[in-house]
Amino acid sequence: MTAALALSSFERPYNQGRQQFENIVNVLDSKEGRSMNHSELERELEKRGRELMRILLQEHLDSRAPGQCNQSVRGADGIDRPQKRLHERHLETIFGTVVARRTGYGQEGTDSLHPMDAELKLPLERYSLELRRRVAIEAAKTSFDETVDSIAKNTGGHIPKRQVEELAQRAAQDFDAFYKLRQRKHEGGQNAGPVLVITADGKGVVMHEKDLREQTRKAAKKRKQKMGKRLSQGEKKDAKRMATVAAVYTTDIFERTPEDLVTEARCAMAQVKRPRPEQKRVWASIEKSPEQVIRDAFDEALYRDPNNEKHWVALVDGNNAQIDIVKRIAEEKEVPITLIVDIIHVIEYLWKAGRAFHPESGSALEKWVRHRLLGVLEGKAGLMAGGMRRSATRKELSKEARKPVDTCATYLLNKSPYLRYDLYLSQGFPVATGVIEGACRHLVKDRMEITGAKWRLSGAEAVLRLRALRSSNDFDEYWDFHETCEYKRNHQNRFADGIVPPTSTPCLSSKHGHLKLIK
Repeated sequence: MTAALALSSFERPYNQGRQQFENIVNVLDSKEGRSMNHSELERELEKRGRELMRILLQEHLDSRAPGQCNQSVRGADGIDRPQKRLHERHLETIFGTVVARRTGYGQEGTDSLHPMDAELKLPLERYSLELRRRVAIEAAKTSFDETVDSIAKNTGGHIPKRQVEELAQRAAQDFDAFYKLRQRKHEGGQNAGPVLVITADGKGVVMHEKDLREQTRKAAKKRKQKMGKRLSQGEKKDAKRMATVAAVYTTDIFERTPEDLVTEARCAMAQVKRPRPEQKRVWASIEKSPEQVIRDAFDEALYRDPNNEKHWVALVDGNNAQIDIVKRIAEEKEVPITLIVDIIHVIEYLWKAGRAFHPESGSALEKWVRHRLLGVLEGKAGLMAGGMRRSATRKELSKEARKPVDTCATYLLNKSPYLRYDLYLSQGFPVATGVIEGACRHLVKDRMEITGAKWRLSGAEAVLRLRALRSSNDFDEYWDFHETCEYKRNHQNRFADGIVPPTSTPCLSSKHGHLKLIK
């Protein structure tokens, strides 16, 4: 069979897009368009404009087809792929569905390679990276069901709920690598405040039974509900797995006195501008152990202050295991650190103890708490503990009635090495864990405790990572890094020496023809 080459005129580039644009103009200029109010015009233009963008994207992909190479294509396995075949794949984009037609290079017994896919940096799945980015943003803010609705309403893409969960997990997979690379590349925090703060806390998340930690899962299996329809007092409907939340930030020195925190002088303090946390990074993990999360916090702090030039402060809530972890890691890394138990937790113990003496709310209770709090802030935690126990004895409180008093006194005595607030305040260190409390609420509670939510481990970890990136203002930088990682995983690593052979792009000039093969 013989073949002849004939010259045919090339269709005007983006002709369908131009026609669609003209159609939009005609609608606007029609009687129907002129009868629309502003809201109707906006909705109509959005719908037609999105279709215009889809057509333009489709025509652009067509213009780059078939994506052939002028050199041999060899895979990372060292095998040449001389066989060529035109393949189609559908892509779901923010404008709608488009089709990419590109040349696949193969050899018997090997996977096909598509250089044009690499050139376009396409993902392996159906959904475009930009659509994945939109999913990541929405899934970090709200439920997966609402993410499905938001994507459908605000883009031309359509994604089922299961795929939304999978895309969120893929979007978050480079979280640790991103921060490790940033720590290796730069020295951060050089112009930030002189106080460097590490703080951590925990927050429970309702999980499917198989994703609970082993000890919690065993306890959940043993637990039996006493009544069929409702829970008895003290019973819990679901079992939780603890997410460890961490924060690292710097701040300026802010000197205060104990009186500033408990007397009328605090009214004048409102006129003083308190230093705000700087370069705050917050994150949470339900997958990693508390020790690993705290180690990550130390790594972040060392990235900011590699030469230990700042005042290191660790703010904790009094959890003994957490204190032991912080002390051990600080010793391993040879970092001098001031460990401070959060004053808010101390105040909560004082209020509970005070109600043993003054059950009714009022000035007497406030005066009792204020006096003990001032003593604690002045570095007299031991004296306050002994005093309240003696008062309970003199008042002949029963064992049950004095229980919160003894609990508070024991807490003050056990934590006294970390309650030197007189020293901390004079040095200008923070003494409250407002940053980490806010992080627990924002990262975990506001998203993970949506009514009826019961999480799988992989989905919960992904959402926590995405929320952390947004809260730390790192999402855009992370996404650039994520797309680079995707390119390496999906394309570069599949070609010999990591080099993707370039494709040749047809000429799109409307003034020239092209050769068409006629059989």
